Amino acid sequence: MPRGNAAVDRVHEVYDASYRRLVGQLTGVTGDPVEAEDAVMEAFARAVNHSRAFLEADNPEAWLRTVALNVTRTRWRRNRFFRAVSHRLVAQESYADLPEDRVALLAALRELPAAQREAIALHHLADLPVAEVADAVGAPVGTVKARLARGRTALATLLAESEPEPETEGSPR
Repeated sequence: MPRGNAAVDRVHEVYDASYRRLVGQLTGVTGDPVEAEDAVMEAFARAVNHSRAFLEADNPEAWLRTVALNVTRTRWRRNRFFRAVSHRLVAQESYADLPEDRVALLAALRELPAAQREAIALHHLADLPVAEVADAVGAPVGTVKARLARGRTALATLLAESEPEPETEGSPR
C-alpha cells in the first residue's frame, strides 16, 4: 500500500478515536467550541499534509494537540482586534446548548492569560499529567505548575464573582 494511503488511513483511525476529546481540550484552551473545532480540523489536515511526521509520532494524539495549540496561538495573534470586537456575539451563539455552569467556566477561562488557560485546560479538562502539559506547551514542568496554581486561584476568584447572590428571607424579589 502506498505511504500516502497509510497516512490517510492512520489519520482516519486517530480521528475516530481522538476528535471529540481534542475538541473538548481545545475548547478549554480557546473558550470557544467553534474555534476549537477549527483548530482541531486544521491539525488533522496538517497530519495528512505532513504524513511522515505524523506517522513517525510516538503519540499521534499528542502530535495533533500540539499542532492544534500552535494553530490556536497563531490565529490568536493574527486576529486580536477582530476577536475583541466580535467575541461576545459568537460566544453567545456557540454556548446556546451548554449548561449554565459550563458557560460560566468557559467565560472564566477566557479571562485568564493564555498560558494559564492552556495549562488549566490541558491538565484539568484533557486530564494530561503535568509533564505532558509541559511538553505540549514547550515550557518547563515548574513553569506549568506555577501556571496551574495561578490559574486555579484566578479561576476560583472569577467563578465566585460570577455566582448569583443567594436570595435571603426578606430580600426584595
